[in-house]
Amino acid sequence: MMELNSTLAPMIELSRTEDGSNKNGAFAKDVADGLSQKQKHLPSRYFYDGKGSQLFQQIMDLPEYYLTRAEFEVLTDNQEAMVQHFAHEGFFHMIDLGAGDALKTKILIRQLTKQQSSFDYVPVDISGDAMKQLTKSLQEEMPEVGVQAVVGEYFKALQWLQQNKSERKVVLFLGSNIGNFEMKESVEFLCSMRSYLGAGDKLLMGVDLRKDPDTILNAYDDAAGITAEFNLNLLHRINRELGGEFDVDQFQHYAMYNPLEGVMRSFLISLKEQDVYIRDTGRTFHFDAWEAIHTENSHKYFIEQVKELGQQCGFKIETVFYDSRRGFADVLFTTE
Repeated sequence: MMELNSTLAPMIELSRTEDGSNKNGAFAKDVADGLSQKQKHLPSRYFYDGKGSQLFQQIMDLPEYYLTRAEFEVLTDNQEAMVQHFAHEGFFHMIDLGAGDALKTKILIRQLTKQQSSFDYVPVDISGDAMKQLTKSLQEEMPEVGVQAVVGEYFKALQWLQQNKSERKVVLFLGSNIGNFEMKESVEFLCSMRSYLGAGDKLLMGVDLRKDPDTILNAYDDAAGITAEFNLNLLHRINRELGGEFDVDQFQHYAMYNPLEGVMRSFLISLKEQDVYIRDTGRTFHFDAWEAIHTENSHKYFIEQVKELGQQCGFKIETVFYDSRRGFADVLFTTE
C-alpha cells in the first residue's frame, strides 16, 4: 500500500500579477492591437476579472449552460476508472491547468485519496488569489494531500515542472477550454504541451461534442441575459482599468453557431457610429454602426477530430469518458 504525500509545498509564483495581465501594460497592448485590426477582436482571457468571474459562476448555474453539468457527470460517473488509469504505475504529479476553485478536480482527488494512491496535486492558474484560496480549502478538506500551487501562464508552469519535477505527470485540461482556440492554435497549444511531457505521461482533456445547434446556441445566449452581461463586462473592465470611455449601452451581445464548422462565436456589436477613447492606449478607436468586435470562439468536436488533433502532437487516445447523452467527453491521451 502506497503512502500519500502529505507535504504542503510553498506556492510557486511565475507571474508578477494575480490576473496575468502584467499590471495593465499587456492588457492595454492587447486591447489596442485587437481594436486596430480590420476585423476588431478582444482576447477572451480578459473576461475574468472579479466581476466577470462572478458572472461566469452564474452562467454555470443557468439551465441552458449544459457544459459544466455534463463534465461533472463524466467525472463523477467515471472517477474510479480514471483514477485506475492514472495511478497504476505508481507515484505521479497531477497537474491541473486553469485550476480555479478545482471543484471538478476535487472529485478525482477524493477518489485518489480513497484508493490511497501515491500522488501530489499541482494546480496551475494565473490568479494568485485563486491559488491561495484553493490551497487553503484543500488543507482544510484533505490535509493528507500534497499540494504545490503554481501561479503563472500554462507553459511557464510546465517548463518549471519539467525542470523541477522528474516523476510521471498526469495533466488535466478540463472544461472544454481547448475549444477556445482556433484550430491552428489548438495544434500549437497541444504540441507545446507535449514538448514538456515525457514518455508515459498522460493528458485528460475536456471537449464539448457536436450536438443540436439550438442547444449549443442557447448555452451562449441565455434567456436571462447573463451571458450578454458577461460579454459586455469586458467593455466595463476596459473603462475601469484602462480609462476607456465606452458607452456600454451602445453595444449589444450577439452569438452565432456555425454547424458546418462546429464553431460557436460571440461578438459585441456597436449600435451606432461612434469613437471611443482609451486613455492607457493613448488612442481613439472608430466604430461604424453595426460593426462587430469578436470576443470568443468555442469549437465543438467529433471524436475523430479530437483523435487527429492529438496525433499531430504525439498523443494517442487511451480511452474516452462520455456523459450519458454523449454530448461531452473527457478524453484521456497518453504520450507516444
